[in-house]
Amino acid sequence: MSTEATLPSTSASPTGRQVWTRSRGVLLALVALLVAAVVIAAVRSDARHGRLDPRSADPSGSRAVAELLANRGVSTRVVTTTDAARDAAGPDTTLLVAAPDLLTSRQQTLLHTASEHSGGRTILLAPGSPSLGSLVPGVSADPATSFDSTLSPHCDLPAARRAGTADTGGIRYRTDLEADSCYPSDGLPTLLRVPAASGDGDTVLLGAPDILYNDRLDEQGNASLALQLLGSRPHVVWYLPSLSDTSADDEGEQSFLDLLPSGWLWGTLQLFVAACLAALWRARRLGPLVPERLPVAVRASETVEGRARLYRKANARDRAAGALRSTTRTRLAPLIGVSPAQAHAPEALLPALSAHLSHDGQTLHSLLFGPPPGDDAALIALADQLDALEREVRRS
Repeated sequence: MSTEATLPSTSASPTGRQVWTRSRGVLLALVALLVAAVVIAAVRSDARHGRLDPRSADPSGSRAVAELLANRGVSTRVVTTTDAARDAAGPDTTLLVAAPDLLTSRQQTLLHTASEHSGGRTILLAPGSPSLGSLVPGVSADPATSFDSTLSPHCDLPAARRAGTADTGGIRYRTDLEADSCYPSDGLPTLLRVPAASGDGDTVLLGAPDILYNDRLDEQGNASLALQLLGSRPHVVWYLPSLSDTSADDEGEQSFLDLLPSGWLWGTLQLFVAACLAALWRARRLGPLVPERLPVAVRASETVEGRARLYRKANARDRAAGALRSTTRTRLAPLIGVSPAQAHAPEALLPALSAHLSHDGQTLHSLLFGPPPGDDAALIALADQLDALEREVRRS
């Protein structure tokens, strides 16, 4: 006669309420941060930021000089492409190029061609060797920059004489062209005005853009010099180079390998060799297992429950069922006179067990050697049946 007992579940998995109680504080903090970020973004969505941007009120922006120009009736328009800058060049326009060294050779050539005979003024801010050869042929940059930021004009250019000292110290220039050389540092000018070959246009080179910064405009004669250089025409076109400018493509479409720096093949080979050496080091043979005594005593129920939760997390019902059946067979074998070596052999265990209990051999085979359960409920039922079978054998 077989008896079955239903054991209560001992799962220690947290409930949904417990998970919510533990994590609600973190979730509420994240929601508050998200709301604050959205509000800040909405409030500041119309603000402009950027170095030498005439719309930016940042210390390194140039909104102050744009406002002063507007008060004098001079309009300021921002463009971000070479084509727009070329189209705007004209006798009544001052074209300011904020970062000429960032332009490609093709962009520099296009700008020089458009401004050479436009009759307007072109202002280049801190142009160096990468751009001078294309934008202002005949002018070169001295390798040594000026250590003094505030300089005196020492020239006959009216705008420089009226402004007086200004923060133009930076890149110094050399030229054999007929030009106005102002604000020298160790004998080389940091401001150069080169007249156009024909017409009334000219090109002005500034060794440093400091006179246009919001936080430097009120120092020395910076404001006077900036307004005179930019306000000679009724319109100012402020060119801020952009990465989205299609005219920046000098070579056409390039493949991924063309964009990689030289030596990438050797670098990849070195990384491969290093990875192989690391794999060999980590794959070295370890010594035999050394048993160690646990620092604390762990109750058997905790060990069983921990292992059961691992099985449950891995959805390993087959392994859990195999462990239950194997342990049951090991304990049943000595009770019915079967040697431990034959405990897991159906032909030895099942006949002795059937004779001991007078049970159907097919039922016992399904219980002790059957297929793995299909779900958790079937696994729990299997555990209960194995426990009931072992109790019955012990009683008989």
